Amino acid sequence: MSLKLICHSEAKPKNLSVRRDPSLSLRMTSILLCTGLVLSFSGCKSQSNVVKIAVALPLTGDIGALGEGIRRAIQMAVDDHNASPASSPKIALAIYDDRSDPKEAVNVANQIASDPSVVGVIGHFNSGCSIPTAPFYARAGLVVLSPAASNPQLTLQQLSSQWRWPRTIFRVNTTDDVQGAVGAEFTRDKLKVKAVSVIQDKTAYGQGVAEEFSKRFQALGGEVLSFNGIQVGDKDFKALLTRVKGEHPGAIYFGGMFSEGGFVVRQARELGIKIPIVTDEANYDPEFLKIAGPAAEGCTVTFLGRPPDLMESAKAFINEYKTRYPGAEIKAYDHYGYEVAEILLEAIQHVGADRARIVDYVRHIHHHGVLGVTSFDEKGDTLNKTITLFTVKNGQFVPVE
Repeated sequence: MSLKLICHSEAKPKNLSVRRDPSLSLRMTSILLCTGLVLSFSGCKSQSNVVKIAVALPLTGDIGALGEGIRRAIQMAVDDHNASPASSPKIALAIYDDRSDPKEAVNVANQIASDPSVVGVIGHFNSGCSIPTAPFYARAGLVVLSPAASNPQLTLQQLSSQWRWPRTIFRVNTTDDVQGAVGAEFTRDKLKVKAVSVIQDKTAYGQGVAEEFSKRFQALGGEVLSFNGIQVGDKDFKALLTRVKGEHPGAIYFGGMFSEGGFVVRQARELGIKIPIVTDEANYDPEFLKIAGPAAEGCTVTFLGRPPDLMESAKAFINEYKTRYPGAEIKAYDHYGYEVAEILLEAIQHVGADRARIVDYVRHIHHHGVLGVTSFDEKGDTLNKTITLFTVKNGQFVPVE
């Protein structure tokens, strides 16, 4: 039995409607997530012995599809948990749309942290949303597991002398200091490029990974000719790219999301810029290929970890996902979403609903799952530092040998 309870997140609901038509529920969810909260009780007969996990992701806007993919993976893990007679307590998901907006993310974090029934948080996706919300969750003693945020500052801030709360923030993906360095080493050592022009989207993520790339590239003896910022949401970059063309770089590095990266690549080629373009894992997405079109050919993309289709440990996940969501494309971060859900579920299964005990369990975990073995350092960063390089060939992402 699956019931979906839908209410507005900013006030106590006066009337709570129960919908048994799953197709109607799915149609309504995308609308209601913009302004509300979805509580999903799946596989449990009543609300007794149920604890709540909050999920905070971008579910609307340019990268809403990425958040939706992660949400599906989390729901799959929770449904499997709830369906098992041996699983206790059962789990309800409280799902919030942060719209990849730091201000909205802080509003969401306030709501989650003030809800005593929440025992853990999965989110956020963007570093720009994750970094400012971390203190709210830590103050409440809530464990946070991020499936994607990669700016080093997210966990590093927990070691600051100004951090007055428990260290409750963890992530299963590696960080931009690793990703940026790998991109720089590939550009300098493999492509033999001596000078680059850098473009970044001025977000915590895009600027952060571009800074890490630049730092490592310069340490290897390369020259950064310019460090250019763009606005998220812009689509016309030809004026900037014309200036970059005049700098005569050996390559361009782009730090940011596919929603802008695809246009940067396409317009660079339209201006006759034929040099290599290297970018980050946020562009490892079919949408990047669609936006850039044939111009994507030859671009190099770094990826945090390994995609699920390249991992033996992810085969069962892929098969179940395709069965559960026929026709839905597995996005780049879906297996990370599944992994953080499994880690949190394991903790709850072993220590119950006590927030402090959940944090302690996760801190010392050695979880065998989709990503292989996951454990964390003193900051809360995964010890798995794998980065995969891809080159676009014939419209596909092909691993670099």
